[in-house]
Amino acid sequence: MNDDSTSSGLFPAPPASAGGDAAYRVLARKYRPANFAELIGQDAMVRILKNAIATGRIAHAFMLTGVRGVGKTTTARIVARALNCIGPDGKGGPTIDPCGVCPNCTSIAEDRHVDVIEMDAASRTGVDNIRDLTDGVRYKPVSARYKVYIVDEVHMLSAAAFNALLKTLEEPPPHVKFVFATTEIRKVPVTVLSRCQRFDLRRVDHETLSAHFAAIAAKEGIAIEPAAIALVARAADGSVRDGLSLLDQAIALGGDQIDEARVRDMLGLADRLVVFDLFEQVLRGKLAEALDRLGDLYRAGADPAVVIEDLLGLTHWLTRVKLAPEAADRPDVPEAERTRGKAMAEALPMALLTRAWQMLLKGLRETQGAPSPIQSAEMVLVRLAYAADLPSPGDLVREMSERGSAAPAASPPPAPRGAPGSGGGMRSSVSASAAPRPSVAEPSAPPAPTARADAAVPVPADFASLVALVAERREAILHAHLVNTVHLVRYEPGVLEFRPAPQAPKDLAGKLQALLAQLTGRRWMVSVSNAEGQPTLREQAQSNEQKLRLESAEHPLVVAVKQVFPDASIVAVRERPPPGMAVPQDVAIEAPLVDPEELEGEPD
Repeated sequence: MNDDSTSSGLFPAPPASAGGDAAYRVLARKYRPANFAELIGQDAMVRILKNAIATGRIAHAFMLTGVRGVGKTTTARIVARALNCIGPDGKGGPTIDPCGVCPNCTSIAEDRHVDVIEMDAASRTGVDNIRDLTDGVRYKPVSARYKVYIVDEVHMLSAAAFNALLKTLEEPPPHVKFVFATTEIRKVPVTVLSRCQRFDLRRVDHETLSAHFAAIAAKEGIAIEPAAIALVARAADGSVRDGLSLLDQAIALGGDQIDEARVRDMLGLADRLVVFDLFEQVLRGKLAEALDRLGDLYRAGADPAVVIEDLLGLTHWLTRVKLAPEAADRPDVPEAERTRGKAMAEALPMALLTRAWQMLLKGLRETQGAPSPIQSAEMVLVRLAYAADLPSPGDLVREMSERGSAAPAASPPPAPRGAPGSGGGMRSSVSASAAPRPSVAEPSAPPAPTARADAAVPVPADFASLVALVAERREAILHAHLVNTVHLVRYEPGVLEFRPAPQAPKDLAGKLQALLAQLTGRRWMVSVSNAEGQPTLREQAQSNEQKLRLESAEHPLVVAVKQVFPDASIVAVRERPPPGMAVPQDVAIEAPLVDPEELEGEPD
């Protein structure tokens, strides 16, 4: 609504600028809805509010939630105008169609009505601000029918501020209405939500946004291609305000003629058919061509992260077309995309599409946080190309079944199309120009390691051998419990009975039984006993070490050393190496039980 149409004798229009023209207003403000009929994309909420006002069943508090730019604050102002409109003759009551010309409507539209108080909770979060608000509630409106409090970003209020608001919010005076707006509904206390009538404003769909933007462009006298409008609507992501800001930017860029190419350049987007080409080249393993195409897009101004997003969107769309082919027949899908998309969706297996989605999603996060986004995007394409030929889990199971449950032989990693041993991830039926797979002999792969269950080991003869076997198989947790928390009661080949320490896990016996059966290929009986049993291996090692320390302390050489160095102490004791074993150079031959370098103390 223009300023000229809302001005009257009581409220003159703002002065003109120095050049004689009124100050420019951005599209988001110029075409801000002034009544429920102009509010788009929120039909359910509009219908409820219209019926409530028409029947007089108006709640005392409303909670409006939704993403940015869908009309929360705009709806709050429309509600304030609908409740306080007095009509052109000054005798009207609350109406679902505010007149827009009465003093209340014009002053509310210009944000200067004394009885409509707007508060930004993001900058006024404290309890003192809410106390000022609640203190003014008891006073009747000056000139309006209702005193309306609009609190934007209400989730930013502090806990004390919410508590100060509760009682007033539950039982406000009849002349007061509250309208809250928030983008983070989960941060609003439940005690506040239960006192409000809640409305969830939805994202505006693509078709509605496109029609709205086309109508505004026509009013502005701008010729804009439908494909360009579709790009703006897609980039708006359901937000009317974001879309109008982008449309403003496109008008400033292209003037009276706006085409798809300029909008793509402005948004940093790649051409949709170029994205099809890039995706097909990557899945066919044509990495050199794919990287060159990505480089061309980057030099043309495309953001590498946006290119990955486009590939993600294409993967999702192809998946939908594969599951529901009628999705490609929607009227907003161009003919080239419809024809090419159907062919690709039919040729690509679902496993490849889901794998591509996961890899691109991970690659998008990497590209957004990488020091060099273009390098990260290139590596994402390389990974995707090499993973396109990986067999699916079903193929692996089928191959193992055909080989008699034997592990499949390892195969060399897939290579790009044109390299020896390459296969490509896409079916050749996608494009008639696909090159045939080169018949190059692949190098023989080394046999895969045999599964552990097939290589049964001999049954350990004693408990120490069993512990050594568990350590050899790198079962670190079980090995630690066997050493520290197991008191051996009885051991025979195939039978293990022990008393667990208090810190041992309750399922230790079951885990040991399963592991030993897997390693030896025979059934084991592992049980828990209440008998005292032997000390743990850790306790036995500590006892043996203490015995060696006592024996070493009585060694004549050690006694002689301590007489010279009274403050010296034995730090560690080493066993004498077996005959014929090389002795390290740092071990003293005269004292094989004690390393002289490990004796503490220095001569004075």
